[in-house]
Amino acid sequence: MDGPVATPSTPVDPMRFEVNRQEIRKSNIPHEIFLTNLIGNHILMTVGAGGIAGTFPWIMAIIPITSFSLLGYTLWRARLSLTRDPWYVMCHWQVCARRSRIFIVMLLMLLFVMAVGWLGYTYLGWMKEAVMALVAGTGILPVMVTVLILIIIESDALYHANQAKLPAWVVERFPNPDAKVIPEDKPAYYD
Repeated sequence: MDGPVATPSTPVDPMRFEVNRQEIRKSNIPHEIFLTNLIGNHILMTVGAGGIAGTFPWIMAIIPITSFSLLGYTLWRARLSLTRDPWYVMCHWQVCARRSRIFIVMLLMLLFVMAVGWLGYTYLGWMKEAVMALVAGTGILPVMVTVLILIIIESDALYHANQAKLPAWVVERFPNPDAKVIPEDKPAYYD
């Protein structure tokens, strides 16, 4: 299949590429890990652990530990993919790494707000209700909104991975002159 070559000047977003089924399967992995963290850990585990947090509050520590472990793995694996994976798969790892960095910043902001609340309550005599409002309003709420937005974005990215598509920004950042852009009406993969 001859088609236009993927270059940074190609303005189409997202672009479809000629890839094999194995590359499509491998490109799903980073998105599945990220969605597992968002849905399984930050939503389902939070609800499940929240039920017993009243008697065993340290159970909630499982959520950030799991999250930072999965996010760290994603960043490590994305760096490794630069030299190890086929171009299409590597690009999808880079997409997830970018979103993982955004989520890490949000989680670190939550931890900072929680630390400020704890310090204010412990050493400055802030009321418990004021600390809870500070942590919930400026820490937990922005993280919850970010989780919901990232679930939507990552679900779309997983769909695009299955359709052999990549966003234009990743193609510009990691150009591959050998990658062939294909039209929408042709099959995305070959055997």
